[in-house]
Amino acid sequence: MVRGRVQGVGFRAATAHEARRLGVEGWVRNLPDGTVEVDARGAPAAIDALLAWLGAGPRGARVTGLDIHELPPERSVTAELERPDGFAIR
Repeated sequence: MVRGRVQGVGFRAATAHEARRLGVEGWVRNLPDGTVEVDARGAPAAIDALLAWLGAGPRGARVTGLDIHELPPERSVTAELERPDGFAIR
């Protein structure tokens, strides 16, 4: 979960672009409370790089916090909803 000024600033599209660049699979979506939820999986170095990027976000965003919950791959929502493009915007 990404908190701060993260909706209405192109956060989802920029996150998808960065995730695809890093070879990370998953999805990103806005939540009604103003946060952005990201479900991501991939190589540990790629996930670490995406988390570092999420901590800053794209130009115009102001990230005030990240809530990170690591799940085993078989429990990941992404594992159940595989997308052909690798990373989806919901």
